[in-house]
Amino acid sequence: MNPEPSSSPAGMRRDYTERGALLESDLAADWTAQFTRWFADAQAAGLPEPNAMIVATADADARPSARTVLLKGYDERGFVFFTNYRSRKGVEALANPVASLVFPWFAMQRQVLVAGAVVPVDRAETEAYFATRPRGSQLGAWASPQSQVLPDRAAVEAGLAAAIERFGTEGEVPAPPHWGGLRVVPETVEFWQGRGSRLHDRLRFRRTGEGFVVERLAP
Repeated sequence: MNPEPSSSPAGMRRDYTERGALLESDLAADWTAQFTRWFADAQAAGLPEPNAMIVATADADARPSARTVLLKGYDERGFVFFTNYRSRKGVEALANPVASLVFPWFAMQRQVLVAGAVVPVDRAETEAYFATRPRGSQLGAWASPQSQVLPDRAAVEAGLAAAIERFGTEGEVPAPPHWGGLRVVPETVEFWQGRGSRLHDRLRFRRTGEGFVVERLAP
């Protein structure tokens, strides 16, 4: 007989089954290779949108905000996503250039947590990526004053109609000047593996003057 579902968040607690440990000897030589390994595992496991990540920023008064954004690229320089620079996250990331990322791969009992500085990607990289976007997404970047208050849904549709009128249904749509990429340059990259009794494995790459060191954090 199946147990009755609980309406209390505290009653939803589940202990993690042992899906493997994360020991120092398991890690790749650097955080980039380790992330590549885990990202491939997430794709192979069929997780929906494994490139979805929570991006947390803060304004000049240290008031935080967070949202889910799609990772569009990564390498030894950091993790890249694209946004309207006038959106809340864009304004905060440029005014207070630090951010945190979380890849919540809960189905695998894994997380990757990143913290570091934020720098804009160069314009050529932004334009190269923008050219690969579906036309609807390109027009949407022009249509939406992201994060601004609107009177109703009709304002969204009017913005799209204006963008279509401006650029038509064929031909190149340029990247808006207020739209582009942001790169989170890691100071730390933590790999979190769930374990039984909440005694999780947490191994963190931390940047030093000589490169990255690996540290084990208490669960």
